[in-house]
Amino acid sequence: MQVVIVGGGIVGCAGAYYLAERGADVVVCERSNIGAGSTERSAGGIRAQFSTPVNVALSQASAQVWEQFEEEFDTDIAYRRPGYLFLAREEATAEGFADAVAVQNERGVPSELLTPEEAQERCPGLRCEAFRAATYSPTDGFADPHLALQGFATGTRESGAEIRTGVEVTGVLREEDAVVGVETTGGRIEADFVVNAAGPWARRIAGMVGIDLPVVPERRQIVVVEPETPVPESVPMTIDLDTGSYFRPERDGAALVGGHFSSPASADPDAYDRTTDLDWTVEALEHAADCATYFGLDSRVRRGWAGLYAVTPDHHPIIEETVPGFVNAVGFSGHGFQHAPATGKLVAELVFEGSASLVDISGLDGARFEEERTVEEWNVA
Repeated sequence: MQVVIVGGGIVGCAGAYYLAERGADVVVCERSNIGAGSTERSAGGIRAQFSTPVNVALSQASAQVWEQFEEEFDTDIAYRRPGYLFLAREEATAEGFADAVAVQNERGVPSELLTPEEAQERCPGLRCEAFRAATYSPTDGFADPHLALQGFATGTRESGAEIRTGVEVTGVLREEDAVVGVETTGGRIEADFVVNAAGPWARRIAGMVGIDLPVVPERRQIVVVEPETPVPESVPMTIDLDTGSYFRPERDGAALVGGHFSSPASADPDAYDRTTDLDWTVEALEHAADCATYFGLDSRVRRGWAGLYAVTPDHHPIIEETVPGFVNAVGFSGHGFQHAPATGKLVAELVFEGSASLVDISGLDGARFEEERTVEEWNVA
């Protein structure tokens, strides 16, 4: 079985790893360096607090890998689990929290609905008077995306797959109705399957086989902040869902602060600003200060960066064999890092079995948008 994977981020490398483990001859084509798209610019969140069954299932299947990652890949990814704390300012958001927790609990996620005062016990600096409700799960957390990607990439190579960096896919080859390989800046590669794991470039790659995917690159920003009061490492990833703001502890009392505060515009993945905007940084710190007492006028920004979410209209990925020999694993809307292990296994199932069994992904096909079968994911940060 010959497989070409387009994209050397964590989704592409995870897919390559699990395909190679099953005996496929795999080539990963990465136009730049591995992780140069979205993975290396991720916040590294890993959670099961989603509002739809399929995203919860993707999280649970991925968690089995994250929990054993160091043992399987001999790589410490700095995986910590202080939990996620979602906060609601509006009554409608609070009502949605109750529904989301019910979905999670039905599937074994130990999340719970909290009062603002109970939320403050998890995050001592929380300005609890600003909120109506919260949810929390102790099994959520975060890891280092760079280390996780390196673990998958090393495992991929050791399993016999090849990762070619600096090689851009310029065309997808078809014979009659089936995909048979790719054209690249390094020459033609024949394949039984081509996997589109191109992240922000996913729509462009799908267009090479005549598929118009509704996957839009959106620019998002993050700063590492030295707050007025150090943020304890026990504080969870804290998300003010109604403002779009979030923060989590970094090392030595620092905090990672991010968020989106208006309708984001699409970005050109080849030519977007990878640095943070001053106006956005000021607004991000103001929102963080409105949420918790750790932040104030004397908070100092250490560094920052911008990256891209590959967003679909319903904030769910597209995972399917769209045309014979062409598999899409794209559009994760900011959740690609944490769902990469499950996605890699699903890609291997689609290639070898022609269908998925690890998770029911029947609702993650690309046709759902035209057929109006979408279900919105609300817990998006």
